[in-house]
Amino acid sequence: MSDDFNMSMRKFLKQVGVTSQQAIEQALRKAGDTSGRSFEAKVVLTIDGLELEHIVTGSIEGQS
Repeated sequence: MSDDFNMSMRKFLKQVGVTSQQAIEQALRKAGDTSGRSFEAKVVLTIDGLELEHIVTGSIEGQS
């Protein structure tokens, strides 16, 4: 793969990671004390023109 591709991929994934973490932290703060709770998470990645749909699921532990 080309350097341009690698750089654009890394830039996109960094943006996804940073903005997703910020959104999750904000939602947890808004929810208050979530200690002892677990939240199921799902991310759906689609890319127009490539007919790609990639689903990632996981669990996020609450906080006090």
